[in-house]
Amino acid sequence: MGQQEKVATSLAGAVSEEISASLTAVDAELARRYPGDPGTRQPVHTVYVPGDVFEPGTLRSWGDQALAALDEHAPDAASFAAVLGIPEELAGPVHDRVRAKLEREPVEDLRIDFEDGYGPRPDAEEDEAAARAARLVSEAYANGTAAPYMGIRMKCMEAGVRDRGIRTTDVFLSGLMAAGGLPQGLVLTLPKVTYPEQVTAFVQLLEAFEKAHGLDAGRIGFEIQIETSQSILAADGTAAVARMIDAARGRATGLHYGTFDYSACVGVSAAYQASDHPAADHAKAVMQVAAAGTGVRVSDGSTNVLPVGPAERVHEAWRLHYGLTRRALARAYYQGWDMHPAHLPTRYAAVYAFYREGLEQAAARLAAYVAKAGGDVMDEPATAKALSGYLLRGIDCGALDTAEVARLTGLTRADLEAFASPRRGDLTVTAP
Repeated sequence: MGQQEKVATSLAGAVSEEISASLTAVDAELARRYPGDPGTRQPVHTVYVPGDVFEPGTLRSWGDQALAALDEHAPDAASFAAVLGIPEELAGPVHDRVRAKLEREPVEDLRIDFEDGYGPRPDAEEDEAAARAARLVSEAYANGTAAPYMGIRMKCMEAGVRDRGIRTTDVFLSGLMAAGGLPQGLVLTLPKVTYPEQVTAFVQLLEAFEKAHGLDAGRIGFEIQIETSQSILAADGTAAVARMIDAARGRATGLHYGTFDYSACVGVSAAYQASDHPAADHAKAVMQVAAAGTGVRVSDGSTNVLPVGPAERVHEAWRLHYGLTRRALARAYYQGWDMHPAHLPTRYAAVYAFYREGLEQAAARLAAYVAKAGGDVMDEPATAKALSGYLLRGIDCGALDTAEVARLTGLTRADLEAFASPRRGDLTVTAP
């Protein structure tokens, strides 16, 4: 080891103590505002179904329709891969996993829509539909047919529909409580948010509901839907979306980009309203930066080009949807919207190809990092966090198997979760 160095210091211990004391408030603020990712599963998509259309068999119907579209327009792995440009070595694994997913769990996140997809109705009719939605959601969780995440999108906090949105939320949540309580997978979506004060108002509503039912404070979270230019850039030039996250007081779970409302808001003509338009990229980039580190996830929007009609038209729509989904994944938007059952095959194909094609490289890099073996890439803890998150997302959606990831990395799921959400102190790695 050579000669032991003499260690000298110049500062008294009080200096460090004074500095720490001066940063106490900042430390607390960092912990409050930026707690990091919650470490829970993020669905790869959200499906919207109007409140009057949702039925007990809706989820299975979407899966069956998706499988029928595959059978009709790409009946085997080779034809499906040819349509989408999936590499030959991935064709079989992706196709097989897509079919298995559609049979087992076709929808990961369902939103029963009482906003644009439902429209204005007589109060008695919407009351009935909201109560019915609560009953069906409760029954689905009770009998094991629910999606991992389910909930409603109510009308927004703007003056013209505010009372209706509040009442629908109350009817739905009250119905869930009467049927046995709020499910773990409950998700609410607040649309067309323009001012942070509207988020504050929705928090007030949820606080009142929790108090009325004796629920823990903060039990009910919600997503904020970004559909207006004012939610990105406020009148004073600040990023309003960042203030909306703060206004949610820890209840915000996601920011969802609304492709068509936002595009129209900034003047994009109908023919060019798409999730890859420069206006969309700007909005989502602001959302992404505002949400980073807060534990709030960002979701991409949707395409309104439906895979229906003759095979040529279906294939064209599939290629568009597949390409947009792959583009979003590369930009770290791990969730999007799907508007039609025939979008499901390409949603899962894009997601599965994304994770399977990068599996071996990500696993090797993470294993080398753990073993401090080096390699041709010098990775840092932040990269190990990203690699672990990538593998966990792949496992959660069905693209990867826990066993194959363990075999390639030598790590258990608990190890992956520890790297993806590091805590202070040493990390202990266990054998798989």
